[in-house]
Amino acid sequence: MIDLLGGLASDARARVRTANTANWREPLLATLTQKRFSDPKWIFERKLDGVRAIATRDGGSPKIWSRNHKSMTRMYPELAAALEKLGVSRFVADGEIVAFDGKQTSFARLQARINLTDAAKIERTGVEVHFYMFDLLVYDDYDLTQLPLRARKQVLRRAFDFRDPLRLSTHRNTDGEKYYRKACELGWEGLIAKRADSVYRSGRTTDWLKLKCVKDQEFVIGGFTDPTGSRPGLGALLVGYYDDSERLCYAGKVGTGYDAETLRSLRRRLDRLTREKSPFSTAVKERAHWVRPQLVAEIGFSEWTRDGRLRHPRFQGLRADKSPRDVVRETL
Repeated sequence: MIDLLGGLASDARARVRTANTANWREPLLATLTQKRFSDPKWIFERKLDGVRAIATRDGGSPKIWSRNHKSMTRMYPELAAALEKLGVSRFVADGEIVAFDGKQTSFARLQARINLTDAAKIERTGVEVHFYMFDLLVYDDYDLTQLPLRARKQVLRRAFDFRDPLRLSTHRNTDGEKYYRKACELGWEGLIAKRADSVYRSGRTTDWLKLKCVKDQEFVIGGFTDPTGSRPGLGALLVGYYDDSERLCYAGKVGTGYDAETLRSLRRRLDRLTREKSPFSTAVKERAHWVRPQLVAEIGFSEWTRDGRLRHPRFQGLRADKSPRDVVRETL
């Protein structure tokens, strides 16, 4: 560890603290922005379309946690095994678990692995995953959270031997506008802009910004409609988000993005959550089955309408890593 810190400037080394534990930390979350900018005080990373993960090791076996502190270690045994081979007894690393569809990271493809813990079933999916690390909070006996981001990345790059399925998330300096245009041309989700001198603080911050090429976000499922014709399972999901008054606001119905098996499995899960009254704070004209707002779905869409509805929404998958009460409308 002395060698890792030796490359840091003296003022940065002075900000390193002793780590009392190397356990899960609440992750730092980025804020959506419409600004596209270049600035030497910022760095720019590819926005990955996967599941946020905090990897930890505190003397025992490595563990993998979701952003809302649910264990994912058994869901991704190959990642846990790779983390154990690193040979480091204590660390906390922040990153994203992804699956690829061609050259693009795909949350929809990752869905086949969500919640599976049986090794045989995981292998049958045929879905390979990678863990992209982009931040290091603890290494050995050192707490690095008060280091500037550039210094943390410097330590991260030198701390581990990155071999598949573990990868280092690279970044570019200064020219965010050019990199953003390239990201969109390549079909990426977008970029994450990060203030280069920022420390690591848990929770939502404007030190990290999301620059999206596509529109998507999480929504809470509050109901569903019956299918018509030969369609199985359900017709559409009725989704919403919580406002500042903690009311569930209706955002629209989502009728596309499903295959037959997804429709059937969703119906089975939703049938176990049925309730008599709508959970939405405003009237919904659809004839629907109402459910307890416990499931969170990732929804892609083209834009918000003037009356606060989603235009051209499409289902991308369920998220197990976010509490329904944390789902709000992302604003620019």
